[in-house]
Amino acid sequence: MSSRFSAIRSRFGQGGESYGPIAILISVVVVAGLSQGLLLPVLSIFMEQRGIPSSVNGFHAAALYIGSFAMSVMAERLLKASGFKKLLIGGLIAVTAALPLFPLTSNLSLWFVLRLIVGMGDSAINFAAQLWLLLVTPPNQRGRIISLYGMFYGLGFSFGPLGIKLLHFGHMAPFIVLSGLFLALVLVIIYRLKDTHPLRQEAHEEKGGRRYATVYAMAWFALIPALLYGYMEAGMSGTFPIYGLRIGLDSGEISTLLPFFGIGGLILQLPLGLLSDRIGRKKVLMAAGLLGGLLFFAVPLSGASFWPLLIIFMLAGGLVSSFFSLGLAFAADILPRASLPAANVVASFHFNAGSMVGPNISGALMETGLTSALFLLLGSGYILFALSGFLFKSSSSKSNTR
Repeated sequence: MSSRFSAIRSRFGQGGESYGPIAILISVVVVAGLSQGLLLPVLSIFMEQRGIPSSVNGFHAAALYIGSFAMSVMAERLLKASGFKKLLIGGLIAVTAALPLFPLTSNLSLWFVLRLIVGMGDSAINFAAQLWLLLVTPPNQRGRIISLYGMFYGLGFSFGPLGIKLLHFGHMAPFIVLSGLFLALVLVIIYRLKDTHPLRQEAHEEKGGRRYATVYAMAWFALIPALLYGYMEAGMSGTFPIYGLRIGLDSGEISTLLPFFGIGGLILQLPLGLLSDRIGRKKVLMAAGLLGGLLFFAVPLSGASFWPLLIIFMLAGGLVSSFFSLGLAFAADILPRASLPAANVVASFHFNAGSMVGPNISGALMETGLTSALFLLLGSGYILFALSGFLFKSSSSKSNTR
């Protein structure tokens, strides 16, 4: 096993050193986060200013995650056929080509197709970068590196909405800046990273659909956080700008508030992870879900008051932004090692499903006059999740539920 691991590292790095490639992949993650954090609110603002119904806006926002879902189905086969480097470059090029086309047309059908392309590209980027990092990182450092992966993605996603301020220079400005960043990364990857392919599947590894049913039976509570995280991320990026404009916030206030949701996550992600190591991930997930749900309920009560909203966003974001990573960590605690790949696939499906459903349901309810639908649904979802923890009992000896 160690020889195979060393072989991958030597093929991956320049001169056998992996810190350079890791830095490049982390940069890719930051820019991918920037693109998702900026694209959804900018396009939501464009559509709201054109008077397009929020239900249509929500449906279009879901297109990004439909593309991501489609790529998650194909990514493993594409990776085996092309290798990490080509899949990563393909995803970057797809996003680079699609972004500048958004402000050049007002055709909603074309926008939907472009969002699908961006979603597929972003999914390919994240799939390749995350697995590549796992392969090049020594086992005793994987937790640290993957935490950095999540934190830097969150950093990019949190600061993406600040790109709304570039609209002062014209509708093209934020899209040109993002495309330039993606193109620069393509060139760096071409010249600085060596290509490699994933290891062949071991003959003894379990195959077939039964493993997913087993994963659900053993770890459903650990996999729900991915669904809630996807719903929250897409809803906040795609629906909150509409909510903000309707309650009297301007685009500048919206672009300032959204990053604080992610900043709270950056501040509390490591402390929550350390706390989960100490007292158990189930307890931390339940407490964070309960408190986060109550804070979401408090958003409509704050009206259009900027500072109360900023404080609530920072606290709520801090509590629930680490749900995806904490859920996977809990799954690793309670599942056999051989079931972890299946758990990651299920978590990815959950994330994309939540991301697709979130903007659609919230947008449709807003059309009926329920302006606060997004936060009422988020609050209910997180509180119900917290309460469901009392029903979940793990029989695994690896469980970290103390």
